[in-house]
Amino acid sequence: TTAGNGTFEKIPVGTEIEGMNILGLVLFALILGVALKKLGPEGVDLIRFFNSFNEATMVIVSWIMWYVPIGIMFLVASKIVEMDDIVLLVTSLGKYIFASVLGHIIHGGLILPLIYFGFTRKNPFSFLAGLITPFATAFATCSSSATLPSMIKCSEEIGRAHV
Repeated sequence: TTAGNGTFEKIPVGTEIEGMNILGLVLFALILGVALKKLGPEGVDLIRFFNSFNEATMVIVSWIMWYVPIGIMFLVASKIVEMDDIVLLVTSLGKYIFASVLGHIIHGGLILPLIYFGFTRKNPFSFLAGLITPFATAFATCSSSATLPSMIKCSEEIGRAHV
């Protein structure tokens, strides 16, 4: 805002910021989990409820993951039909896809495995082989939320195998 000869910048306070309070939600969930565990046998029913709710949510997300690519295909098809110069679209899209794939290959195939090997002194590609399902899901859906269920499942399996 401007007042007279000077300009003042308004700094938002915590209550004036739009959006969800993720930190508060995570903190509440953490405290609730600890409290339910402390209750012992009395908290088991609620813990079982939340586990069942989690499994049901994962099933719904997996259903959505199977149908989202079809919807995206029709969204893209409608935009392609609206285009005037399809050759320009294909060439510019091809350049973008090439640059993106090359960057992902360098980062995911060279940089990250080197970092993993540097910290663990283990073969990173045997570890990555256990993550094929989440990688395929991420590639197909382009959604981290949709990939989360399969990533959690594979992480649990890899954790059991390495313990």
